Amino acid sequence: MKVRKLLSSDEVKKRKKAVLFCLSEDNKKIIVEEGKQILLGDIGESVEDPYACFIKLLPLNDCRYGLYDAMYETKESMKEDLVFVFWAPEGAPLKSKMIYAGCKDAIKNNFTGIKHEWQVKSLDEIQDRSILGNKLGRNVVVSLEGRPL
Repeated sequence: MKVRKLLSSDEVKKRKKAVLFCLSEDNKKIIVEEGKQILLGDIGESVEDPYACFIKLLPLNDCRYGLYDAMYETKESMKEDLVFVFWAPEGAPLKSKMIYAGCKDAIKNNFTGIKHEWQVKSLDEIQDRSILGNKLGRNVVVSLEGRPL
């Protein structure tokens, strides 16, 4: 994600826009969740709105970690930042919330380039693009993924 070297168009299409991570069944490892990613090549073909698609990947009753490569526009320019999302919905089991909260720094510190961290507790909160917009630019973000805020 967010690597800025010369890439062929096929390599760019395989670059990840969003990825979800979960705990292994034994709760000892943090792994990429199977089938829970968005590739840049999917955008425009099968994915019209990558942010909405990212939200649909989240389970309603369990915790997850996510990386989202947010494209947004401020009044001055287009920008791109990597956002670490800690998804801990109210309906998730308490044990899951505690385990995920305890492991959060371990996964977050393994990634370089994370500019923003967002702990989200409800679907309403993550669906409100203006909340993410404020995290990205404190009231100067005018659009997220090409959609006005």
